[in-house]
Amino acid sequence: MDHSNTIVKPVTREDISAYTDVFMEAYNQPPWNYQWQPADAARYLMEYLLSDNFKGFSLYENDVFAGALFARTKTWWNGRQLYIDEFFIAPSMQGRGYGKLLISHAEQFAREQQLVTITLMTHRFMPAMKFYTGIDFMQAPPFVILFKPLNGDI
Repeated sequence: MDHSNTIVKPVTREDISAYTDVFMEAYNQPPWNYQWQPADAARYLMEYLLSDNFKGFSLYENDVFAGALFARTKTWWNGRQLYIDEFFIAPSMQGRGYGKLLISHAEQFAREQQLVTITLMTHRFMPAMKFYTGIDFMQAPPFVILFKPLNGDI
């Protein structure tokens, strides 16, 4: 696919409404079926954007926002890492290589910053798992994510 009109630039506060719209579009439909509301989604993404060590990259094709990667640098026992908190591509633009472009950009950034790993969390039974393993991400079998619902809802 020709990506000559594709640019990656830093995530900015000014574009939070575009990020929010595409984030909800991506996650409020199958296979995720979340129920994000605009105010909550904007607040959620802004919490990342305003956090210490935030690193975010947004992708545009012909000046149309296609997706974003929200991450932060973190210290880990073996060195600093880039931890991806959120990564989303507009559903209408998926399957065109944009996700790989954003990950590639994040990898380049991580190498330039001498980070030792890129780490993320995803759902094992969703299409994202196949995407990540297809671009050489590995599972960390000994790790488990635990949570405790406090209101009876999941």
